[in-house]
Amino acid sequence: MTSSGLVVVDKPAGITSHAVVSRVRRLAGTRKVGHAGTLDPMATGVLVVGVERATRLLGHLMLTEKAYDATVRLGQASSTDDAEGELGEPADTSGLDESRIRSVLATQVGDLLQVPTAVSAIKVDGKRAYQRVRDGEDVALEARPVTVHELVVHGVRRVATGSTTLTDVDISVRCSSGTYIRAIARDTGGALGVGGHLTALRRTSVGPYDLSTAHTLEELADDYALLPIADAARAAFPSVDLGPDDAQAVRYGRPLDLAITALTAVFDPDGEFLALYRPDGASARPEAVFVG
Repeated sequence: MTSSGLVVVDKPAGITSHAVVSRVRRLAGTRKVGHAGTLDPMATGVLVVGVERATRLLGHLMLTEKAYDATVRLGQASSTDDAEGELGEPADTSGLDESRIRSVLATQVGDLLQVPTAVSAIKVDGKRAYQRVRDGEDVALEARPVTVHELVVHGVRRVATGSTTLTDVDISVRCSSGTYIRAIARDTGGALGVGGHLTALRRTSVGPYDLSTAHTLEELADDYALLPIADAARAAFPSVDLGPDDAQAVRYGRPLDLAITALTAVFDPDGEFLALYRPDGASARPEAVFVG
């Protein structure tokens, strides 16, 4: 039987997240594989892939904090808000003051109402937004609440393209799930009146899983590195080790007389991962049980 756990992949540019899942399916020898949080083909970096029972962890992992390194190009908008879309006419940014750029980026920090990019995977009446765009439809998505915890500007560089000077800004972002870095590029360019899009994106972490624990597809082909589901749960959630009676109660999906303050992973006396429990007043109730 195939082991359950997570594979933390350092996704290369040029392939889809689904293609990564297909590669891991072959390596793991099972169809029961999924991923937490799509990365666009252009993007690289951390893609968390679940195998067997760990696929049920992915929905909970998608709610965790993420971090990115990115390059924003100011002076040119894009139909997809990134370099893969149709680019608009360039606008010269040589007169754009660096302090102004930094000031506008600073407004992208905090609790925001952000309009997702039209070519996102968000469903509109049961159909992905990006598919509606490909089918020639005009897609207007509603703004959604997101949180940008931190945005650091590492450098501002002028880029000469013919007779026009564009501006590249290298940033790092730490944000809530559901935040679109492409939208930050778009909105920054829009606020500066010159347009903007993303030219590079690398996800550096998803919750507790970062590039230090990620493996390239080539490395995984040589040495299939699976993080066991128990270790994955302990890394991502607060954990509680139960006695035999409570462990048996969990196996039946019963509430526990357990004081917790957040979604918590519970384990039996032998260290087997049993379930995720959520707080319910002074007790705890099962959110997802992983054993019979």
